[in-house]
Amino acid sequence: MDKEKKNLADINAALAEAELDTLAIRAGQVRTMEGEHCEPIFTTSSYVFESSSEAAARFSGEQDGNVYSRYTNPTVRTFQDRIAALEGGEAAVATASGMSAILSTCMALLSAGDHIVCSRSVFGTTTVLFSKYLQKFGVDVDLVPLTDIEAWESAITNKTKMLFLETPSNPICDVADIEKMSELAKDHGCLLIVDNCFCTPALQQPIALGADIVIHSATKYLDGQGRCLGGAVIGRKEHMDEILGFIRTCGPTMAPFNAWVFLKGLETLRLRMEAHSANALALANWLNEHDKVEHVFYSGLPAHPGHALAKKQQKAFGGVLSFRVKGGREEAWKVIDATQILSLTANLGDTKSTIVHPATTTHGRLSDEDKAAASITENLIRLSVGLEHVEDIKRDLDRGLQLL
Repeated sequence: MDKEKKNLADINAALAEAELDTLAIRAGQVRTMEGEHCEPIFTTSSYVFESSSEAAARFSGEQDGNVYSRYTNPTVRTFQDRIAALEGGEAAVATASGMSAILSTCMALLSAGDHIVCSRSVFGTTTVLFSKYLQKFGVDVDLVPLTDIEAWESAITNKTKMLFLETPSNPICDVADIEKMSELAKDHGCLLIVDNCFCTPALQQPIALGADIVIHSATKYLDGQGRCLGGAVIGRKEHMDEILGFIRTCGPTMAPFNAWVFLKGLETLRLRMEAHSANALALANWLNEHDKVEHVFYSGLPAHPGHALAKKQQKAFGGVLSFRVKGGREEAWKVIDATQILSLTANLGDTKSTIVHPATTTHGRLSDEDKAAASITENLIRLSVGLEHVEDIKRDLDRGLQLL
């Protein structure tokens, strides 16, 4: 046992100096007595204790160890340790989905009477969660333009506990200055929470830029192949302990099999994100010159208002872009429906390119006023650019664009 502990300590010490690629493959792994090379999947609901006193100590938290897989599972713990290492956080909590990661964070860290300021440019379901459901429990929400620091500051009150944003934003790829937002949050005693789904830690590390908490839909790029649902919250241990308490009680838990799939996804994360970014940049440049395209939203384009900031705080520009066709909903649907290779689905972050009409799908539950405020128009199309050959993606899109 002492030798095993010593070896684990040596491994952790070596990993403390490791680069992201190594952490993505090695961080968090603890081998069992079987000496397995690949992380095992612990498909068990509960754990056996050696004695009643050990069971009592485990349940009370006096002794470390597994209790019940709703909140302690070795496979899930390995994923949590690995994503925390990649994001540079003290700890992480895994959840059943990206939305349950956001919900768990809010339920654990907010109370009735508290206030959130949130960007208008977030995933549509995030807006619904904040504006409809949290308000039912006495949490007030104000929505502001992502890049307008003065609007953020004006919206903050003495009851504001969280500033919540995505950068780049879904679906129009606005870019927020995380360092400035961190300064604003600290000046007002708020937590800055950043949804890092579009970039992942391979391209952007919000905690290093001053964010308090990072949130992921692991369903997207952390998996990378559209196989499983999952979410993650990363930050200081004091906050993660509170969120884990909510998970323990309410149960929006990540399944062990899903955690194992995400572990395998993390192993190729940087390589995939670089390839996604390269394809997306090539496609954005092509669309930008297309005579049937009105506007392209992608921070990799020099004309994008957030281009310089994205170059500063990101390692690349990511795999998601949006564009407006000339026309309205009819023309946008015509382009989407003409594709033969791209997948018409609302998911993103897959090796397969996906295409969707945000105004009637991902952001379809927003009011017309909220859609307009978030720049979501009827002629807007969102692409998650996959790893197919970029010339094939261009040809597939051109099938529909040539119909306009």
